[in-house]
Amino acid sequence: MNKRDYYEVLGVDKNADDKEIKSAFRRLAKKYHPDVSKEPDAAEKFKEAQEAYAVLSDPEKRSQYDKYGHAAFDQMNGGAGFDFSDFDFSDIFSDLFGSSFGGFSGFSSFGGGRTSSTKHRGSDKLMRMDLTFEEAVFGCKKTIRLDVYDECTSCGGKGGKGEKNCPTCHGSGTVTSEQRTLFGTFMTRTTCSNCGGKGKVYESTCSTCRGTGKVKVNKEIEVKIPAGVNTDNQLRLAGKGDSGSNGGPSGDLYLEFRVKEHELYERDGNDIYLELPITITDAVLGCKKEVPTLYGNVKLTIPEGASTGDKHRLKGKGIEDLHTGSKGNMYVVINVVIPSKLDRKQKKLFEELSETDLKTSEFKKIENYLEKNK
Repeated sequence: MNKRDYYEVLGVDKNADDKEIKSAFRRLAKKYHPDVSKEPDAAEKFKEAQEAYAVLSDPEKRSQYDKYGHAAFDQMNGGAGFDFSDFDFSDIFSDLFGSSFGGFSGFSSFGGGRTSSTKHRGSDKLMRMDLTFEEAVFGCKKTIRLDVYDECTSCGGKGGKGEKNCPTCHGSGTVTSEQRTLFGTFMTRTTCSNCGGKGKVYESTCSTCRGTGKVKVNKEIEVKIPAGVNTDNQLRLAGKGDSGSNGGPSGDLYLEFRVKEHELYERDGNDIYLELPITITDAVLGCKKEVPTLYGNVKLTIPEGASTGDKHRLKGKGIEDLHTGSKGNMYVVINVVIPSKLDRKQKKLFEELSETDLKTSEFKKIENYLEKNK
């Protein structure tokens, strides 16, 4: 059956915000509620509006609908379309018909009461891990210990023993009561307070988990840290968080890294920098220097007339990219160190050197300017 566009059903623009969507549904709910509307197709229009609101009021479902239309939910539900039977409309209906409103006679699926038999995913966990510079660059294996909430083995996660149907709700998880208002008679469906919506009670509470169905356990996990991680990067370990409820999946564990600084290297993304000190004579005459890299020592040729700040690139001697596997570069930055103390022989050599003309064109520019402006 061809369905109308959800935005068309509510009469809103595709860029409508949450407030506009909610307001549009309230207006339609008040107009087409089968217990107050006299129109012959009121029930169908009311149900159509409910379905549209259940999708468009949920950011994730709205995004799916905007991308794939009705096909997004047909595929999930075997061609049956979007199932909104578990959607809670009680906040809307309580605004319209009173705080205790849950549903209306003959349409119990529209009630606000919920059972607790729905599968719930476990909570995610976050753990911070310190790494040395080398561990982050090359990757490593780590064994970690953490506390998580796991399903209680004594009661199988149920929280008690001697399971039986709740005598208050008779196993349904909800209780229904009748309410008379100016709009007619309404059926109010609320979560059963005796069993908390589970529909089951137990003859005795589990002494191990004290009825929660979960116990805290300390687990040991071996983790492979990939090469190239950096500070604030996170690694997701699926299913290593707290266990779920009612058969739901476990949450995830996220490792957040803090990488220690290196005594020589400074990291910038996948590139690394090394400051190389050289003497004034090395700078003037040029030299060859042995330079440490992440992958072993290399010989670097420093040309004559080197200056502080000169940068030499060693291609591919940087860090492996976490996603592509390609390596960054290493940059050797020259720092010409001027000695602060000289022995007698060194001082004499510098005095002899000063008697020679070492002035280049840069010096002549200043001298010429000073001469012109005397």
